[in-house]
Amino acid sequence: MEPDRRVRQRNDDDLEECARLLADVHHEDGYPVNWPERPGEWLSPESLLRAWVAELDGGVVGHVGLSRRGEGDLAPGLWSERSGQSPDETAVLNRLFVTPRARGHGIGALLIERAVAEARERGVHPVLDVVASDTAAAALYERLGWVHMATVEQRWSPSQVVTVRCYAAP
Repeated sequence: MEPDRRVRQRNDDDLEECARLLADVHHEDGYPVNWPERPGEWLSPESLLRAWVAELDGGVVGHVGLSRRGEGDLAPGLWSERSGQSPDETAVLNRLFVTPRARGHGIGALLIERAVAEARERGVHPVLDVVASDTAAAALYERLGWVHMATVEQRWSPSQVVTVRCYAAP
C-alpha cells in the first residue's frame, strides 16, 4: 500500500514540530550548517512569503519556504544577469528539509513542486542557493531540472567562507 503523502500550508502550530525535525536533520546531515539559536525564527525569516509542510501518513516529515530575495541570497542576482529581469522578479526557495525516516518517498520533490507553483502564481522565477557540500540536495535539484548557474564562495562570518551552488528552476 502506498503511503499517504500530502503538502499543506504551514501554520503556527507546526513550528515546534518543524524545529524538532530540523534538529534531527542537523544531527544526521549537518543542515543547516550553523545551528540557529532560535530554530522557529530561522524557519520564518522576515522575507518569508509562504511555507509548507509535508506529511507522510499523517505526520509532519518535511518543510519548505518561499521568500523574497534577501541580503545573502546570490541566486537572484545571477538569474537577473542571465535573464535580463530584475532580481525582484525572483522568489527564493529555502528552508527545505525532509527527515531521514521519510526519504525515498518523493517528499522533497513534492515540497519543491508546491513552492515552484506558488512562485509561478506570483509571476516570479524560483531560484535557490545550496551549500555545495550538500550533494544530496544538489542532486535532487538537478534531477528535477533545475539549472546550475554558478558555484561561488560566500563569507558567512569573518572566519567562515562557504562554497554555494546557485540554481534556477527550469
